[in-house]
Amino acid sequence: MTESMSRRASSDLTYLAARMYYVDELTQADIAERLHVSRPTVSRLVADARGRGIVEIIVHDPVEAAEPTDEALAQALSVDRVWLTPAGSGRDSLAALAATVNRALGAVRLGAGDTLLVSSGRTMYDLSRSSLTPRPGIDIVPTVGGVAEPAAWHQTNEITRAMAERLRGRPHFLFAPALPSARMRATLDEDPEFRQVTGRWDAAKAALVGVGAAPAGRDSISTFVPLTSRAIRTAAGDISLNFFTADGAEVRFPGHERMVRLSRDQLQALPTTIAVATGAVKVLSILAGARAGLFNQLVTDPATARAVLKAAKAT
Repeated sequence: MTESMSRRASSDLTYLAARMYYVDELTQADIAERLHVSRPTVSRLVADARGRGIVEIIVHDPVEAAEPTDEALAQALSVDRVWLTPAGSGRDSLAALAATVNRALGAVRLGAGDTLLVSSGRTMYDLSRSSLTPRPGIDIVPTVGGVAEPAAWHQTNEITRAMAERLRGRPHFLFAPALPSARMRATLDEDPEFRQVTGRWDAAKAALVGVGAAPAGRDSISTFVPLTSRAIRTAAGDISLNFFTADGAEVRFPGHERMVRLSRDQLQALPTTIAVATGAVKVLSILAGARAGLFNQLVTDPATARAVLKAAKAT
């Protein structure tokens, strides 16, 4: 037998002993009999399996392993309410997220004539194509400009149209890019149709917004965001293109005053702003967005909730 064959045979024997002991829950005496080796050899094989990483033993703290509660996360973030998707719904996460968003919107009690603001982003794009409970007669208004964006999830008018279709509401569109030139911005501010749409921002009953991750780590962002800006590179995330640092402070960058977006002050003044965010990449952005006061309710999943709670305790 060659040396390589001998190593392979030894590895196979180690694996078999470890599997019988840890998975099949056989005694070392039973394993020794089945493998035709001595009991001390089985003990050595089992120990070797752990030493070589064939077997990994994880002991979970029962407190940390427990499912997070919406009350605990709401308290940690200093927000009014947290809505958690059902545990174990990972196979159909979008359906679970949409169902939870429906619950959150239901609590707002939107009626005909009420205005719901919606942001851009992948999450909002996906939700606009999911099963949402109809709320006939409400007005759906985008929170940011999105004309000429190459990615569908940054085309806010399309998200607004699809969201209005699902909710059976009336869509209102912003025919403007996220960051117009100074001349275009001046023209927009004088345009009656533009002012009619943006005028709904202050009168909105609620907003449904995504939470953007830190620009430095994103694979997709509005093409109008100046990623070369040093200020933008320090941002921990954004909500409706309102960028913020890890401690929630506003991030200002060249041209920020011209951006077509619901302002930070307007976000903070809304009666209900429901942020929807899941995933490890959003954890620090959720924390920072809460510190900025840019949402007062959150829809997320249990895994993200656990990670946010852990991060909140560490900072």
